[in-house]
Amino acid sequence: MSRVKRGTKGIKRRKKILKLAKGYRGGRSKLFRTSKEAVDRALSYAYRDRRVKKRTFRSLWITRINAAAKLNDISYSKLMGGMKKANISIDRKILADMAIVDPMSFSEIVSLAKAHI
Repeated sequence: MSRVKRGTKGIKRRKKILKLAKGYRGGRSKLFRTSKEAVDRALSYAYRDRRVKKRTFRSLWITRINAAAKLNDISYSKLMGGMKKANISIDRKILADMAIVDPMSFSEIVSLAKAHI
């Protein structure tokens, strides 16, 4: 059997993991085995939290819309129900932004929704 020198592939693999672990504290950025565990965990959290971020923002928008709706003497659920009956299709992101930036137009939408409750 001839001799096989296993250098470049392994070095590339280790360098890739250590590059991803740059900025981690202690052995997590220096030692291959611990950095591999840390990077695997970090990548799985990143994958999961890209989906969680969407839920978090939706709940933030709902909270903002509810707070602005309460200032106009209506609850969030009644506002959304009235908007649906009035055929006003504005998504929650835009509605929350409108509640903060332009409260007058938000109150107009609320009055239209109140008319259809």
